[in-house]
Amino acid sequence: MAVLAITAPIFLLMALGWLAARGAIVQAEHIRGMGRFVINFALPALIIHALSEQPLDEMFNGHYLLAYGLGSLATLALGLALTFGLQRRRLDHAAIEALGMATANSGFIGYPVAAMVIGQSAGIALALCMLVENMLMLPICLTLAESGRQQQGSLIRTLTATFSRLGRTPVFIAIIGGALLSLSGIRLPGWLSQAVDMLASASAPVALFVIGGTLYGLKVRGMYRRVGQIALAKLILHPLMVLLFFQLFPLEDTALMTGALLIAGAPMLSIYPIFGARFAMDGLCAAALLTATVASFFTLSVALWLLGAAS
Repeated sequence: MAVLAITAPIFLLMALGWLAARGAIVQAEHIRGMGRFVINFALPALIIHALSEQPLDEMFNGHYLLAYGLGSLATLALGLALTFGLQRRRLDHAAIEALGMATANSGFIGYPVAAMVIGQSAGIALALCMLVENMLMLPICLTLAESGRQQQGSLIRTLTATFSRLGRTPVFIAIIGGALLSLSGIRLPGWLSQAVDMLASASAPVALFVIGGTLYGLKVRGMYRRVGQIALAKLILHPLMVLLFFQLFPLEDTALMTGALLIAGAPMLSIYPIFGARFAMDGLCAAALLTATVASFFTLSVALWLLGAAS
């Protein structure tokens, strides 16, 4: 019952978004607009709030970054070994499939679940995971995908363009800004801090509503094997790899480790089909997102039960 008490509100909000889209209470453009609000305003505000309130040396835990980063890289490598090595897919297609296996929906699903379990520490876990995803995983995956698609000699231009785009994203700017505030010891004025807190508090419920609305209308047809292996790797292999590296780089703060494992156990990025569309894989990516998001209700519930039993 304790596990259900944590997961039920999260998936209830997702179901509400799905029902609202199905009943045409909100249109697709409304869902996209709310998603942009979360990505461009609410999540950056959450990250600034989490980082600016804590000393920098307490947040940027080397063991945390190593465990989550190496666990994600190991998942990516195994995904590429399967899709590119064994199944002989084109490098661009293999890289996009591996992207779905190794990057989590940390802001829209991972953070809300973690916040209900570990409270305020979830904001720090989110910022650290987003740092790994934005500075390491996305550049590697997108560079591999672009390299597989373009002519030889384009690697430097692809890498430069990828980092340039990431450097302009609100989430990345928020990570840098929050870190600078923490390092300098500067506190936001009361009125500005309150506005940031209000935006941050909107991130979880709106994000979950957006996920539900986005899932409406997605279908899985003729792609069961590929969809299944992406979803299975994301929901089971990724958190297991992160857990493995936490055994090598243990944390004293068990709450942060719990947050990392729950975030790693979330389904892939909600914008995964957008990345796939550039490589004519939007249908496969959308189907994988749908499958993994639905299945995560069960896998996250099991993870919460196991974490509760281990504590």
